Amino acid sequence: MSLGYTMPPPNEVLLMKNLTVVKSNKVVEAGYRLSLNEQRLVLACIAQIKKGQSLSVEDKFTISASEFASMFDIPLDGAYTELQKVSERLYERSVTIDSPDPENPKITFTRTRWITSISYIPGDGQLVLQFAPQMIPYISLLEAEFTRYSLASVAEMSSIYGIRFYELMMQWGSFGERMIEVPELKKMLGLDGKYAAIKDFKCRVLDPALHDINTCSDLTASYEQRKTGRRVSHLIFKFQPKGYTQKPKKITKQHIEKHARPGETYQQVELRLKAAG
Repeated sequence: MSLGYTMPPPNEVLLMKNLTVVKSNKVVEAGYRLSLNEQRLVLACIAQIKKGQSLSVEDKFTISASEFASMFDIPLDGAYTELQKVSERLYERSVTIDSPDPENPKITFTRTRWITSISYIPGDGQLVLQFAPQMIPYISLLEAEFTRYSLASVAEMSSIYGIRFYELMMQWGSFGERMIEVPELKKMLGLDGKYAAIKDFKCRVLDPALHDINTCSDLTASYEQRKTGRRVSHLIFKFQPKGYTQKPKKITKQHIEKHARPGETYQQVELRLKAAG
């Protein structure tokens, strides 16, 4: 049965997609596993937090079926029912944050729920959520060690892990190179003990995630493998903003003379050095 929800006007949809997500790096690196729509629901709430806004345990986040559908380009039919299911699953989920309190290093990790309550307004096609108290310091009044990006950069992603990899790359600096141990990466993704064969991990996790990043986001990304013995122990990610081109380095006369080989002209040395990067 349709309750007659309608999509927001196009200008409101554009404004919603241009919202900014800000998360503590502790949450970006935390160990958890959420479905795609569960991640979307968390992001839709976090994006409502204004810069400099202080949250309390009483603060509530309202999300409507029509807003949720328009933000993430999903069908409006059945959106409220899906939103209910997603929020109820999210209510059962937890996140593990390592070394949560720098003033008390004896605490090695904290495990907390994402949200503590869901209120239902079916007549308006809305849900009202509240974050767990332990989550609030990681999503508001962040002054250092946080990751910021536009909701539009992940709104069209369709894999479970695309958003997580994108957040890690944005945390690492939006362009560059980062090496990470495979077990550490699996822990972040909530995949401890899964995909023992690297080919399965690549097929089910890595490749769909990077396809999402390269297709839907403002980054281009790739990865390489590094082995310890016969086992793939590390992954090296390379990423940069789309359209980014590195300016060619100016090669000085002194540099050419220093690296010239017997019989080479200045032009030949310069071409060789440029080709070598």
